[in-house]
Amino acid sequence: MPRVGGKKLYKLIKPQLEEAQIKLGRDGLFDYLRTHGLLVPPIKSFIKTTHSKHWMKSSPNLLKVHKASAPEQVFVSDITYLKSSQGIHYLSLVTDAYSRKIMGYELSNEMETSDVKKALTRAINNRVYQNLAIHHSDRGLQYCAYDYKAKLFNNGILSSMTDGYDCYQNALAERVNGILKQEFLIYDCNTIHELRQLVQESIQIYNEKRPHLSLGMKTPEQVHKKIQEPKRLDLIRCIRSSGSMLSTIKSRKVAVMLVRQFTPCSVLISKAVRSCSAYTCQKAKVLTTGYQC
Repeated sequence: MPRVGGKKLYKLIKPQLEEAQIKLGRDGLFDYLRTHGLLVPPIKSFIKTTHSKHWMKSSPNLLKVHKASAPEQVFVSDITYLKSSQGIHYLSLVTDAYSRKIMGYELSNEMETSDVKKALTRAINNRVYQNLAIHHSDRGLQYCAYDYKAKLFNNGILSSMTDGYDCYQNALAERVNGILKQEFLIYDCNTIHELRQLVQESIQIYNEKRPHLSLGMKTPEQVHKKIQEPKRLDLIRCIRSSGSMLSTIKSRKVAVMLVRQFTPCSVLISKAVRSCSAYTCQKAKVLTTGYQC
């Protein structure tokens, strides 16, 4: 972890300092690093990876009414760019909002929906808790695509998106991008194959060894496995907050998918019906799925 940061570095080396009977506090470590020119300035660069001006329907921002309180309740996704001697490549990430663990990723030469969906597939396969969840992202073309939303719905995951151009509505995903690019992916690679190997190793170290201040200096892997019985998603609040979206559905296929998404068991159908349009209500009365509430 060559650019892990002074606070985390002090946490990691403190046991060795105590064992060697070296008295050095956190501020003293910062002074030492500063004196020897070892403080690393942040890297600033920008390439646009979000194409939100398209005709496809976006989803409401469910995180306005629901915050992650356990692992795998909320996933956040984003796309960032990486460079090699061959050119620009794109890294798709799916991160657990509670534990900060990167659940799925895919490195590709394009920003196609199929590439982004591979990251989602990997995240789904790596799940430990098979409960309903929310997938939050920006309003990019790939996340609004029918194939991507179908993958979410078929696995009991509700779609949520930012409702404007404010990047802070997907700040956690942006933060994870920055950590990987500024602390791990700092070496020059000649090919995408070399870069793919670097990404794999970096994500493994990030998940298993890098402590987070927001997690009480624990690693994402430690927090993710700590809770064996996570709280269930508050589906009723999500249904109510998404009523405006359901009322605008015209396509039969999309309506069926959405009703299945918001009615995972027969107990919730009557409550979901009250949030749906008359057209969607007819579908809600006869649809059930195998997801447990």
